[in-house]
Amino acid sequence: MKAIFVAFDQAHYDNIMQVLTRLSQRGFTYWENVQGRGSKNGEPHLGSHAWPSTNSSLMLMVEDEKVDSVLNALQALDKSKEALGLRAFVMNVEKTI
Repeated sequence: MKAIFVAFDQAHYDNIMQVLTRLSQRGFTYWENVQGRGSKNGEPHLGSHAWPSTNSSLMLMVEDEKVDSVLNALQALDKSKEALGLRAFVMNVEKTI
């Protein structure tokens, strides 16, 4: 099993939920109004007067064989609206209870 951490402009929320539904991905945790600055490009999302926009993030629990389909769908979404920003990171899940 893998965990996929996704940080994204809050404007992506509905589209990401559609991706998860389409791929039958049920297990996730969602955080609203998170702040940050990407490592590649784009504007900071700090929720401040100078940088008023914010991000959201979620962490998905995904079976190994479904990781590529989730990442490909998220990458297509990112490419369709590159100015918004979306990043995904995959981590191993060692144990669950």
